Amino acid sequence: MFRILRCKVTVIKLIAQIFLKEIIKKTSFLVVFACFVPKKEVFLYFCGCIMYKITAIVLRAFAFNDSKLMVDVLSREEGRVSCVALVGSSKKRKSRRQLFRPMSLLELVVERKSAGSLLVVKDAHIFRAFSSIPFDPYKLSISMFVAEFLCRVTMGGSESPLLYDYVCDSVQWLDGSSAGFSNFHLVFMMRLTRFVGVYPNMEGYVEGYCFDMQNGCFVSSAFPGRGFLDAEDSRIMYLLMRMDYGSMHLFKMSHEERNRCLDVVLDFYRLHVPDFGELKSLQVLRDMFGTI
Repeated sequence: MFRILRCKVTVIKLIAQIFLKEIIKKTSFLVVFACFVPKKEVFLYFCGCIMYKITAIVLRAFAFNDSKLMVDVLSREEGRVSCVALVGSSKKRKSRRQLFRPMSLLELVVERKSAGSLLVVKDAHIFRAFSSIPFDPYKLSISMFVAEFLCRVTMGGSESPLLYDYVCDSVQWLDGSSAGFSNFHLVFMMRLTRFVGVYPNMEGYVEGYCFDMQNGCFVSSAFPGRGFLDAEDSRIMYLLMRMDYGSMHLFKMSHEERNRCLDVVLDFYRLHVPDFGELKSLQVLRDMFGTI
């Protein structure tokens, strides 16, 4: 009798899996249903897997094999996560690979087969299409740099909607701008400090003061060789924190000055982010903006 009951339960679970997988292809029913389950683990046990939608910004993608991509994304719902995307090798699926370009804004239907397992992308489409970034070499070099930079300073963990919204709004601003975006990456990195826990204290700045890179504050005197910026670089740091996307075009910089600002900001992050490493896209960015 117990064997018969167990067989019936197994059959019911299989039917439920098939039914719910078909439903999620057409509606967001599964997402709504999951909201009424007190613990996700219970839902996972009952159905064998869970499928749901996330909004995501692609940070990087690389080939896992001929038919799969490993994709790192920054999502609004779950923060930084890694996914497996099935792309295949046919001409039809080749176009799907283009969806996962760095900084693409996507809506994904993902499947998690068990708690803690890797997400599998079941469906993907663009929810905000870029009008200029893919076709403008300067904007493209910035977006590639920003994507690689985000890979170094963000970590997997809990959801971070404020961080996601900041990055999403920033890249859309870049896409919509027609001029005056040469300092975008500098402003982006400095304002990102608010969301990754390394925001420097800009109060108390007086001309001639030095910036303490380790403690993130301005001091009246510096100790040589201990992570202090000189007075000129400290002034640069202060100016960078005053900039925003709307006003940064007012701060005119030469190629050398912009590169120096970039070095200062990156040195600050290297002090506060473990294993920051070198950025492959950095030299491309330097060379590109040496021409304007």
